[in-house]
Amino acid sequence: MSDTFRLTLAQLNPTVGAIAANAAQARAVWAEAKAARADMAALTEMFITGYQTQDLILKPAFVTDAIAAIETLARDCADGPALGIGGPARRDGRLYNAYYILQGGRVTATVLKHHLPNDGVFDEKRLFAPADVHGPYVVNGVRIGTPICEDSWHADVAETLAETGAEILLVPNGSPYHRGKPDLRLNLMVSRVVETGLPLVYLNMTGGQDDQVFDGCSMVLNPGGHLAVQFPQFDDCITHVDFNRTADGWQAEKGTIAPIPPVAEADYRAMTIGLHDYLAKSGFSKVVLGLSGGIDSALVATIAADALGPENVHCVMLPSAFTSPHSLEDAAECARRLGARLDTIPISGPQEAVGAALAPLFAGTEPGITEENIQSRLRGLLLMALSNKFGAMLLTTGNKSEVAVGYCTIYGDMNGGYNPIKDLWKTRVFDTCRWRNENHRPWMKAPRGEVIPQRIIDKPPSAELRPDQRDDDSLPPYHILDAILEGLVEKDLSVAEVVAQGHDLTTVKRVESLLYTSEWKRFQAAPGVRLTQKAFWLDRRYPMVNRWRDGSGVA
Repeated sequence: MSDTFRLTLAQLNPTVGAIAANAAQARAVWAEAKAARADMAALTEMFITGYQTQDLILKPAFVTDAIAAIETLARDCADGPALGIGGPARRDGRLYNAYYILQGGRVTATVLKHHLPNDGVFDEKRLFAPADVHGPYVVNGVRIGTPICEDSWHADVAETLAETGAEILLVPNGSPYHRGKPDLRLNLMVSRVVETGLPLVYLNMTGGQDDQVFDGCSMVLNPGGHLAVQFPQFDDCITHVDFNRTADGWQAEKGTIAPIPPVAEADYRAMTIGLHDYLAKSGFSKVVLGLSGGIDSALVATIAADALGPENVHCVMLPSAFTSPHSLEDAAECARRLGARLDTIPISGPQEAVGAALAPLFAGTEPGITEENIQSRLRGLLLMALSNKFGAMLLTTGNKSEVAVGYCTIYGDMNGGYNPIKDLWKTRVFDTCRWRNENHRPWMKAPRGEVIPQRIIDKPPSAELRPDQRDDDSLPPYHILDAILEGLVEKDLSVAEVVAQGHDLTTVKRVESLLYTSEWKRFQAAPGVRLTQKAFWLDRRYPMVNRWRDGSGVA
């Protein structure tokens, strides 16, 4: 019986549906583990299919292909270390989320997930059957227990594994980012270690998939809850971890402890990766967006330049008679600092043509929101034409505050294939711009320094769809609006509870009404990066038609 055990851990980025490419990544990891004389190589939950698959996993042919790829991997990786990899499994006509152990040319163990998450962005009870807890499996004489992701968030699976002889816990995950997630994971895993007395490996994937970003942050904990190895957040990496048998059980040798960045940096990195991977995995390499001279589009342009390189970002200024000279100047200066292309297409001609076409029907009416929306929709039309013609994905630039209350035009400024700042409140937009101007990281492809002109950050926000327009003509000031929305959306507070925080009842009720009556717009909105536990899509699912209003706090 050996007193050492080397585990090769792969924190990598699979692609949903790219079974052959994911298998190739697994094969490369196994080869690296073999060269390092490892006992076992481990990949993450559902790695062979990518994660999350949503209802794609219910397609029998897809499951058949995934299982066949795992069986082929077993044959290809016969002469060397064991390989652990996540994928689907069928048993008696039921579908399971499984973790396969491949040794000696065959599958020697198949662990089936016991606890199925069914909250937030997860719908696993819709997709998979729950299984009984699987006991430990043996690799080179070492008994390893594998709670799959959600199984490690509950005490029972790890305790059962410890009671049935597990010596090391290996937890493969598909755990997406939200603010505060690294600390939450660490606290939970320390609990499992303290409860069982066993060392624990928490292995998470990386990369963007639709609205979710998997942020890695894998770790190895020794008995007592002591951190032995901390993987970087968001970065792909392959690390060899050595365990030694001691009188008190197995202990991992200490390795690199990568620092976890603060929330401002983590949010920005998530938005950058989410955009990059959504494009790359969809077959796009370039983007186009309307650069208005305002703060939201400036931030989106900066994220895009950092994600794709400035040469792949096409900015377009679409001025009307209401566009101020300083907006033209600010857009030009922002594009110049980023190194992105900027073209200008005035919309006055198309606007006059539409106005003339509608004049007989609009006769006798006063100009208003309809005419404002026509401007936005003309801009959306022209941007979509550029997207179609040149194969660049159109990015939409509405922040979470605007999306929440419907301060955006469907088929206008909401046009686009992706929105990097969809889950970023307006007040955080300002903070994020300041952070990016003051910070630069090696993964950023745009220049360092103040890439977003200070004047863009300082000036009052305006849609510039009528003379002297300001956002706070139509909405409460953003610091008030965001505080109310955070209460109603992210904390699910009642109207009375929000009012008790010091907000005006009439204002809160107005915001509540705007929130509920804008659901239909969000239903048609572009996807965007999830940063919170109440992002608009899978996290928060409300009916488009909803007559209920909260009567609390109303006299």
